[in-house]
Amino acid sequence: MMGYYGNDQATSDVMAPGNWMHTGDIATLDEDGYFTIVDRKKDMILTAGYNIYPAELERVICGHPSVALAAVGRIPDEARGELAKAYVVLKPGASASGQEIVDFCRGSLAAYKVPRAVQFVDSVPQTSSGKIMRRLLNEVDDGSRAV
Repeated sequence: MMGYYGNDQATSDVMAPGNWMHTGDIATLDEDGYFTIVDRKKDMILTAGYNIYPAELERVICGHPSVALAAVGRIPDEARGELAKAYVVLKPGASASGQEIVDFCRGSLAAYKVPRAVQFVDSVPQTSSGKIMRRLLNEVDDGSRAV
């Protein structure tokens, strides 16, 4: 049996005819026929009709020399629907400003993907295997909406 152990409702929500299971993974297909998982559909941020995948932003932000870890979540916006907000953990002894993180992102990302808010945190919620628990980012969110 495919599905979620002990959770019949969650299983029925993802099963499709023909015993296909919709995992919610978003993937790309390269020219050699290989798939690469890029993110989860439920984590996608929809900004003014554009799709933003948090994992892409996190990879870019973690490339900044002062950043130890980054998590990207969504914040509501009246004009655009949702915006990306970065929660950034700095390396010990390192410093950076929110504007510096945004400027760093502008060098690698399309304008609509650049985080509109940056919050520096001591840690982000993670599973025991190190996966970011996006649904818990609101617990560290201070409500700021600026860089």
